[in-house]
Amino acid sequence: MRTVTGTSQATDLGAEPGLHLEYCGEWFTVRPGETFSVGREADLAIDDNPFLHRRLLQVSEFEGLWLLTNVGSRLSVTVTDGAGRLQSWLAPGARLPLVFGRTTAVFTAGPTTYEISIYVAEPVFSDTHPAASEGTTTIGDDVTLTVSQRQLIVALAEPLLRRDGTGLGEIPTSVRAAARLGWATTRFNRKLDNVCDKLDRLGVQGLRGGVRAYATNRRIRLVEYAIASRLVTRADLPLLDLKTDEE
Repeated sequence: MRTVTGTSQATDLGAEPGLHLEYCGEWFTVRPGETFSVGREADLAIDDNPFLHRRLLQVSEFEGLWLLTNVGSRLSVTVTDGAGRLQSWLAPGARLPLVFGRTTAVFTAGPTTYEISIYVAEPVFSDTHPAASEGTTTIGDDVTLTVSQRQLIVALAEPLLRRDGTGLGEIPTSVRAAARLGWATTRFNRKLDNVCDKLDRLGVQGLRGGVRAYATNRRIRLVEYAIASRLVTRADLPLLDLKTDEE
């Protein structure tokens, strides 16, 4: 039987077999042999949003391996590992094995963006944590972000970080984000180019090049990636008020 707890911390998850989902502080346990659905009218009914499928995601076990399936017909889901180093797009009808200890699923329905964390008690792979030098954040093996580059991402992602359920349509313009940091717009755009170039070299799609690489789309894609991969979190919000000498 599935259990729901009101705790907001993943305590003793490894002591209980199965899979655990967390959404807005509520915990759901799925035991081996069970199937669990997520959607508007599902085991986890996350919202009455009419843009959301009645059933969008399904978690089930197959031969000892947990699978995440997109059972919707229109919406795609961004799936990342807990460390934010791997990212996949789960299209309608596609399924993905849950091989990490923690997996994050992010999807947008209409104006609202949702995030669900999924924990596997006995993951196939374990995370490794590359070291970062002081003043930088390491992403993957060879890409680092300076403090001011992280500030830029936080400024763009601030509405989503401060309010659960905020949609990507609330992402500020470059002018507004630059003003939030007290920067000139030219400085902001230069750093935005640098961040997008770095992540593009890492393999993150949609940040540069091609006829669809409009400014709005690039900001949205950057925030979507940063939130899904936990490149920035609420703990980074104080960076908005930090003054640096970087140019």
